[in-house]
Amino acid sequence: MSVLVSILAVGGFLCLYRIYQGPTISDRAVGVDIMGILFVGITALAALFYNLSYLMDLSITLALFSFIGTLALAKYLEKRSLDD
Repeated sequence: MSVLVSILAVGGFLCLYRIYQGPTISDRAVGVDIMGILFVGITALAALFYNLSYLMDLSITLALFSFIGTLALAKYLEKRSLDD
C-alpha cells in the first residue's frame, strides 16, 4: 500500500511542477486534471486498504466533478458557451 501511495505522490509532485511551470493554460489544466485523477486513486486505495465504503463513494464523486470541471474548462478555452 505505501509503495503505491508513494508512486502516486511522486506523480502528484510532477503534476504540481507542470501546474507551476506550464507555459500555457491548457498545460496547467492537464496538470490539474491529472492531479484530480491521482487524488481519486489515493482515495480509492485508502478505501480498499481500510475497508471503508464511503471513501469509494467519495472517489467516484471526485472523479465525476473532475470530469465536469475538465469539460467546462475545455469549453471556456474554446470560447464556446456551456450549453453547446
